[in-house]
Amino acid sequence: MADPTNQDIARILEQIAELLEAQGANPHRVRAYRQGAESLLQAGEQAAGLIRQGKTDRLIELPGIGERLAAVITEVVETGRSNLLDELRAESSPGAVFMQIPGVGPELAERIATELDIHTLEELEQAAHDGRLEQVPGLGPRRIEGISASLAERLTAASRRRAEQGRQAQASSRPPVHLLLAVDREYREKAAANELRKIAPRRFNPNKEAWLPVYNVRREGWEFTALFSNTAKAHELKKTQDWVVIYYRKGDGEESQSTVVTEVSGPLKGKRVVRGRETETRRYYEQQEA
Repeated sequence: MADPTNQDIARILEQIAELLEAQGANPHRVRAYRQGAESLLQAGEQAAGLIRQGKTDRLIELPGIGERLAAVITEVVETGRSNLLDELRAESSPGAVFMQIPGVGPELAERIATELDIHTLEELEQAAHDGRLEQVPGLGPRRIEGISASLAERLTAASRRRAEQGRQAQASSRPPVHLLLAVDREYREKAAANELRKIAPRRFNPNKEAWLPVYNVRREGWEFTALFSNTAKAHELKKTQDWVVIYYRKGDGEESQSTVVTEVSGPLKGKRVVRGRETETRRYYEQQEA
């Protein structure tokens, strides 16, 4: 597998910053990851090349990097992933990032994520721009205007540029349902067989047990990371071994996510369903049964 580019690594640092901010982390820590991402985008050399050549000191000398971020970057180059990002994902609700916006509480954030199947601030801005946000119950014109104004202040030129490049690069905005269901099945089978690396999420884990399996896989040009939901709702409903959150990205596109659950009512009762894409899921099963 090719080494990640500076843009790839910057995307991961931005995702870490967004999740840290959504969880109320120290603003200085959030800012450090954002500054590190911007520094990589402006750098004249590829971070992966410096690391492969044993020149980590040159990486540390870049503005806003330092030893802590250099360690995160090195892990991404050497393993293709970030432990910290996996842990933050395990602790986040579907719409956690949207709670950064004034007036968007936990319920509304999750409703936006579920109704529109979006999970980043860039996607939220696009939804406000193209009218999709108006479809979400509880959001009127004045509230949407306020969300748009807040997003305009928060989103940097760098994040907008990466989002636009991602939209242009992606042949499709999201993977087909059959692919998500296949990854969901593989993840649950491998987790049951104890074949996956496990992490110890900080939330809802007083004994600091490494119980949460993580699955990274590539399928049909898509990169997937799957893990059981570790949200308060999942624990409350005892669904931590049922709800599966799947993060996905294709090429240089922006990362997004979907949640796969076992349907508890209606015509799909007992079947695995991609939340927010129930119609497509039903059509998939009908084709399989035809």
